[in-house]
Amino acid sequence: MSTPVSGGDSRRHATGLVLAALGVLAFSLTFPATQKAMVSFNAWTIGIGRAVVAALLAGVWLWVRKAARPTREQVGSLLIVGVGVVAGYPIFTALALEHVTSAHAAVVTGLLPLATATWGRLRGNERPSALFWWASAAGAAVIVAYTLRNGLGAFSLADLLLVGSLVTGGLGYAEGGGLSKSMPGWQVISWGLVLSLPLTLPITVVSLVVSPPHNLGAQSLAGFGYVSVFSMFLGFCAWYPGLARVGVTRGSQLQLLQPLLTVGWAAWLLHESIDMWTLVAAVLVLVCVGMAQWARLSSSAPAKAPEPAADKPLVAEHS
Repeated sequence: MSTPVSGGDSRRHATGLVLAALGVLAFSLTFPATQKAMVSFNAWTIGIGRAVVAALLAGVWLWVRKAARPTREQVGSLLIVGVGVVAGYPIFTALALEHVTSAHAAVVTGLLPLATATWGRLRGNERPSALFWWASAAGAAVIVAYTLRNGLGAFSLADLLLVGSLVTGGLGYAEGGGLSKSMPGWQVISWGLVLSLPLTLPITVVSLVVSPPHNLGAQSLAGFGYVSVFSMFLGFCAWYPGLARVGVTRGSQLQLLQPLLTVGWAAWLLHESIDMWTLVAAVLVLVCVGMAQWARLSSSAPAKAPEPAADKPLVAEHS
């Protein structure tokens, strides 16, 4: 029998879905923005340099808010976040986008919910139901079939890079989502960025010296600015609190919409046509997302941790 859901839990779940959806919306523009930035910047500067810019913003915000320093246990998780989403996922995808299109790279974002849910189970002991896994697998299969139909080509080095981004991104998403239960989500990404500076700053400096920016223009600067501010910072300020409220496994399923949102942005900004197969895939993915959100975590899952008091002001900030 399912456990009745209280009004407070319902509001918490609804708020979590909204925050997670805002994060997905911000992330959906990452690949097109990255390719715009590549007109002037190389992949290392885009993939790692954006973390340096975001770390500066995060450091200022931590100072303004007088955020408490993380505990020793939290630092360990924050370093995992840094490896996953500050360094691993951005550089893997940026390097891959030098050789493949955004549509090809969208395969990763289609499979990322499964990677995130798997890491969430391994790291956070979440145990989703069988329906959840079937809905997730079906949604991922739809996205893979859609992208393959549009001529993605043979397995290549770029695909290996995308697999690397899948592994690291899923780990960083799951670890950050779990940590957001004991620390406000904006602090999770902020501390993750700041603690990663000893790695990201030297790499960025070397990248700029070896391959200085060229042909700087409004579009390339806007692309780099977007991935630095929105993809690397503000998106996570919504995404991590969302995962903390609805759970890593269920919240991550909203990522199934991300590849199709990316296609939509390409159609609007680049005037690409959308055929019937795209519309069919969108409907099927929406169905799969709805089924995954409806599926309950199994009765063997641990009891829900109480909402941290420190996270409450974040709701007002994003409302």
